[in-house]
Amino acid sequence: MAVTIGAVRETATGERRVALTPETCKKFVAAGAAVRVERGLGDGAQIPDAAYVEAGATLADTASEVLNAADAIACVQSPSSDALAQMKTGAVLIGMLQPQADAARAEAIQARELVAFPLERLPRTTRAQAMDILSSQAGMAGYKATLIAAQLAPRFFPMLTTAAGTIRPSKVLVIGAGVAGLQAIATAKRLG
Repeated sequence: MAVTIGAVRETATGERRVALTPETCKKFVAAGAAVRVERGLGDGAQIPDAAYVEAGATLADTASEVLNAADAIACVQSPSSDALAQMKTGAVLIGMLQPQADAARAEAIQARELVAFPLERLPRTTRAQAMDILSSQAGMAGYKATLIAAQLAPRFFPMLTTAAGTIRPSKVLVIGAGVAGLQAIATAKRLG
């Protein structure tokens, strides 16, 4: 019997990321797994349902259909306590779960005897780099923070020379040179 891997639409406000792309779906199907996704899973990321069907996934009309049938659920943000209660007992849950942030969530995970893999707790080592979700998100945060700063700055970032004169470039202060800071520096340089 094939393992069923599922993914449902993210319910967090403003969340556009998806836990399962058609490319990953195709790999799971090739490995012998059945993939079941909720209709509209990729809407926020501009991925049509047809791409999932083409990759071999089965579409479900509701999240409940996916949660009840899946042996493993991939998510970006942790599902609500109600959604967790709909999962099969002993199912695998993979995503940014943050069980310590919500006692009800942690209790729901334990009550359903879910095998939880909170990806934010993966060690940030060279060997686990392909699974490190924090670095990729920190890089995006540094990039986006610089774009927001450029939009809100009272002057242009690059030096501009026009017939009317020259506008000196902005000076940018980035505090911290971790993943986010390095991306912020690189983005500010590319902006001029």
